[in-house]
Amino acid sequence: MRKILEKYLRFLAKRILEKYNPKIIGITGSVGKTSTKEAVNLVLQDDFKVRKNIKNYNNEIGIPLTIIGHESGGRNLFKWLSVSWQSLKLILTKQDYPEILILEMGIDHPGDMKYLTEFIKPDISIVTAIGKNIPVHVEFFKGIDHLIREKRVLAEATKETGKVFLNRDDISVYNMSKNIKAPYWTYGFHAQSDLLASDVKIITKFANDKEAQEVGLNCKLNFQGSVVPLYLPNVLGKHQIYSVLAATCVGLELGLNLVNISKGLEGYVSPKGRMNVISGIKHTMLIDDTYNASPPAVIAALEVLKNIESVGKKWAILGNMAELGQYTTRGHNVVGETVLENKIDYLVTVGDLAKIIASKANELGMDYDCIFEFAEVQEAGKFVQEKMKQGDVLLVKGSQSVRMEKIVKEIMAEPLRAEDLLVRQETKWLKS
Repeated sequence: MRKILEKYLRFLAKRILEKYNPKIIGITGSVGKTSTKEAVNLVLQDDFKVRKNIKNYNNEIGIPLTIIGHESGGRNLFKWLSVSWQSLKLILTKQDYPEILILEMGIDHPGDMKYLTEFIKPDISIVTAIGKNIPVHVEFFKGIDHLIREKRVLAEATKETGKVFLNRDDISVYNMSKNIKAPYWTYGFHAQSDLLASDVKIITKFANDKEAQEVGLNCKLNFQGSVVPLYLPNVLGKHQIYSVLAATCVGLELGLNLVNISKGLEGYVSPKGRMNVISGIKHTMLIDDTYNASPPAVIAALEVLKNIESVGKKWAILGNMAELGQYTTRGHNVVGETVLENKIDYLVTVGDLAKIIASKANELGMDYDCIFEFAEVQEAGKFVQEKMKQGDVLLVKGSQSVRMEKIVKEIMAEPLRAEDLLVRQETKWLKS
C-alpha cells in the first residue's frame, strides 16, 4: 500500500509542478539540511512567495505532500481523500501557488534520490555536509563512497540553467563539482570559497545570575570584493554558519542585496532541538540539541560547550547515535575521545551504544566518578535534575530514537513551554 501511495502522490505532484512551474531549491547532505532550509526560507520570504517542507516531510511521501500543500492523512481515509481533492483542484483549476519551493531532500536507501529527481528537477541545489572520516546515515549503504554518490545525484540533476552551491570545507561535497553540468559556487571558511565567512567571534557567557546569559555570533561575509558584517543572536556554534552561508548564496543568485540579506539573517532562529539555549532549573543553561545526532554534529556541539564561559560545571548528556552501520563503534569512540579532549566535567550516557562513549572517555583518562550511564532517559533525567547545580551548563544530544528531549523537559526552568521550545511534543510522540 505504501508503494501505491508513493506512486499516486508522485503522479499528482508531477502534474502540479508541470502546471505551475515553481522555482525549486533542493537541499541534501548528511547534516545541516533542516537548518539550511529554515535559513533559505528566512532570506527569501519577504521578496518571494515561498513554501518549505511541511514539518519534517523530506521523503518519498513527504515531499509530494509539500508540493501539494497538505499534511499526511496518516491512517485516516477521509484525510487522504482531502489530499486528492486539493491536488485535483490545483491540477484542474488555476489556484494561487508558491513561486519557490524549498525542499529538504532526505535519503535512507540507495536509489532514493534518483526516485525524487525523476519528477523534481531543481533550479538550485545545495549540498551541506557529508563527512568523509565519520560518515552519517550509512546504515543501508555499502559504505561512505556509496552514500556520497547517492547525495551527488541531486547536484547532477540540477538544471543546466540553474546553480549548485557546495560546502567548500567538506572535501566529499566539494569534489562533486567535477561531475555536474550546472554552474556552481562554493561557500565556507576555506580561503578559496566563493562566499567566505571570516573573523568569527562567538559570544558565550553564562554566570550565576539567570539574567547574565548572552550568546551570539559575529562574522564577516566576503563575496566578490564586498565585505559585510553579520550578527546572529542566539547562535552558538561556528558550524551553524554554514546554513546562513548557503542561504546567502541562494539570495544572491536570486538577485538580493548582500547587505539586506545579512540584516534579514539577524532574525535567524535555529529550528527546535538544534543548538537552542534554554534556561534550566537552578539558574543553569541548557543547550538543547536533541533533534538528532551524528558524530560530526556531536563533536561540533562539544566544541561549543568547551568554549562557553561559566562558573559552574559542564555536562555532556549524550544518547545513542543511530544509522551509522559499520561505523557505529568508531563513531561513538571518536565522540568519547572528544569528550575528554574538551575537558567536560560530567558525562552522562543514555542507551547501550552510548556506553561506548563512556568506555572510551574512561579508557583515555576521564575519572569514572564523573561518568554516569543509564539505559533510559527517565532515569537519566531524574539523576541530572538532582545533581546539577547553579551556574552549570548542560548539553543534551542524541538520536531521535532515544528521545533525549525528555531530559530537557525534566530540567528546563519552564516545562509548561515545552510545546513551544522542544521537538516531538505532538500527541503521537508524547504517547510513545
